[in-house]
Formats: sequence, C-alpha cells, structure tokens
Amino acid sequence: MKRDLTKEELYESVKQLIELEEKPLIQLNQHKLFTLFSIAFQYLLYQSTKNPGAYIIRVEDSSLADKLAKKSKDLSTRRFLQSLLLPRKLKYDKSTFYLDFFHFGSWGATNEIPKEKAQVALIVKNTTSRPLDEIHPVITEEEVGPFPPDYYLTSLASFAKKTILIAYDEERANFHKVSFGFIKKEAERTVSGVTLSKELSWDKLEDET
Repeated sequence: MKRDLTKEELYESVKQLIELEEKPLIQLNQHKLFTLFSIAFQYLLYQSTKNPGAYIIRVEDSSLADKLAKKSKDLSTRRFLQSLLLPRKLKYDKSTFYLDFFHFGSWGATNEIPKEKAQVALIVKNTTSRPLDEIHPVITEEEVGPFPPDYYLTSLASFAKKTILIAYDEERANFHKVSFGFIKKEAERTVSGVTLSKELSWDKLEDET
C-alpha cells in the first residue's frame, strides 16, 4: 500500500474523536477518504471494546466498500472490512458490526437491531454524489417517495448514540466538523508539468498519496 498512517497519526486522531464524547453528530469532511475511514473505523473498534453493542457502517455502495477494504490506510482496518464484506455482520468481542449501503434493500439486518443497542453509526459518502435513483435504478418511486434524500443518514442518526459522517466538501447542519492537522489542505497539484484542478475526483485515481 502507498503510505499507511503511522501509529502516532492513528493514535492521535482516534484520541481526538474520543475527546468529543459530548458531540453526538460528527462530520469528517477533508479530502482523504481512505485516511478518514481508517481513523473513524479504528474509533469504532476502540469504542466497541468499551461500550458493547451494535456498530453500523453504512457505505454509499458496494463498489465503495470494496475500495475501502483495499485502500484504507492501515492494515487492521483493511483486514476487518474484508472479513465484513461478505456476511455484512461480524461479531467482535462483545459487540457486533454491521455493514449496509444507501440502498434500502440492504438494511434488513440493520433494521432488526434493537435501537437501544446501537452505539455508533459510521456513514461514508463517495467523493462524487449521485441521487439514489441513479445509483440504484431498480428502486421504485414507492420506495423512495416517502423518504427525504438523506434518509440513509437521518434514519441512523435518529437512534444511534453517536453518528460519524464522512462526506467531502458538504455542509451539514448540526454536525460538528472535525479536521486532522496532518492532512494537508487540498490544492492544485502538478503532475509532469500539468496542473490538475482540485475539482478532480481523486478517489477515481489509483490511490491516495
């Protein structure tokens, strides 16, 4: 893998999230998707040993989940997510991790979780945003109609004790934004003498630097 997070970077970042115990809604909106996921997941892993219960990871689609399993920035996160991909439900110590997607049809196991057991929900958006009906054309109007466009988020935030949203360059009311100092601000990059705009979706390239 291109450079994984150092133990110090990961430790200090997770500690930063732990210190926000009083903030039930957190947003990570920097541009390093795989880095942010590693930090957020390691926070979930830590909390799962301290507060047993249900830990929910909701990723935009299965393609993004595959990328996270391959490109997250620490080995243990990659291995855990690879194990979670197929069953989408995995026991860890006294807690259980669940994986689903923005598509309503993937919420079967998640909907069965007793609300009082839901500890942390981690929602991960891709760097490019598409309406649900473009991601999953098979969803009928009846399925989508009664729900707001961000129901994939609000449906979990309404009962999880803490919700962490990874969404790049998105304004989200009531969410406390967290930034990590070692992640440099995004800027135009020059590759072989050609300047590339910061508007480019870097997630579509081979990997992060």
